[in-house]
Amino acid sequence: MRATLFLLLSAVLPLRAADWFVGGDLSATGRMEQLGASYRDRDGKPSDPIRAMASFGCNCVRLRLFVSPDGKGFTNNDLPYTLALAKRAKAAKQSILLDFHYSDTWADPSNQSIPAAWPQADAAALAEKVESYTRETLRAFAKENVFPDLVQIGNEIDNGMLWPVGKIWRTSGQPADWDTFSDLLKAGARGVRGGTPDGKHVRIILHTATGGIIGKTSYFHGRMRERGVDYDIAGLSYYPWWHGTLDQLRENTRWLAANTGKQVMVVEAGFRWWPDPNKKEPAFAWPATPDGQAAFLRDVIRVVREIPDGKGIGVLWWHPDSIPAKGDHVWYGGSCALWKPDGTPLPALNEFRKP
Repeated sequence: MRATLFLLLSAVLPLRAADWFVGGDLSATGRMEQLGASYRDRDGKPSDPIRAMASFGCNCVRLRLFVSPDGKGFTNNDLPYTLALAKRAKAAKQSILLDFHYSDTWADPSNQSIPAAWPQADAAALAEKVESYTRETLRAFAKENVFPDLVQIGNEIDNGMLWPVGKIWRTSGQPADWDTFSDLLKAGARGVRGGTPDGKHVRIILHTATGGIIGKTSYFHGRMRERGVDYDIAGLSYYPWWHGTLDQLRENTRWLAANTGKQVMVVEAGFRWWPDPNKKEPAFAWPATPDGQAAFLRDVIRVVREIPDGKGIGVLWWHPDSIPAKGDHVWYGGSCALWKPDGTPLPALNEFRKP
């Protein structure tokens, strides 16, 4: 009887938090608050963005981590700052995705600089540093009782990381160096496993900026499989002005689930709620309006939800708290935020709650 009841309930209830992650990258929250930004929750009450997103049904906060940032602009994400945000996330009953950039500053497909204090040319020494840094960082999170549920070993690493040592394509006409790059990833994975306390479970994400780009995605994960890199989730960025159409995202996510056996997650997504007159871009399936932004998020969530065999496990919005603030430039001038400049929630926030 109990088993029958469980099966009936599982058919009608949404997936448990452990199986489905929605939310956003709120790494800038501390800085936004310093700049005087304000936000309102689902009930219209003043709130910090972490608790406000939780009120809209979100259950996951992504936090980036730089090694020794200079603190300028939005590069203040050192360990103490990130631990403080992690405590706030846990207090709001949120899961945590920890995003190792393995750099003192932004890491993305065009920038992957080695931290200044780390070995700069010795691949073996650099791999040892990646492993020990990852392990000790996770031990620090465990000590503060904010151990993450998900860990990215690198950020948007489709062109490699820790350049020039871990750069895949070093010189035009030369063969790509997947072996050195894979060794660095394996070191990061060992650090995650070694820093995970007994009784805890963490899933490792490999994150590429290839949302709807199936050729690059398949080539990347094929090399990972050949070299036995340890990971659990294929993470994607998806911004339609860079990463293709919704149909291409659907094709790519389904390819990943079917051919890698990994879970799939969109760890960064974004779309504007007002058009940028300085950006000449092709027409998209969604208008740059509040309702268009909501439709975009609804469609991306649907694509990930409908990945066969339950392999799709979530969608996170990039920098949802990026409302215009005095004293600093924010992501796309605030046009991709999930709040208006006065802190009024935009309709897209309601899409997270829907099953």
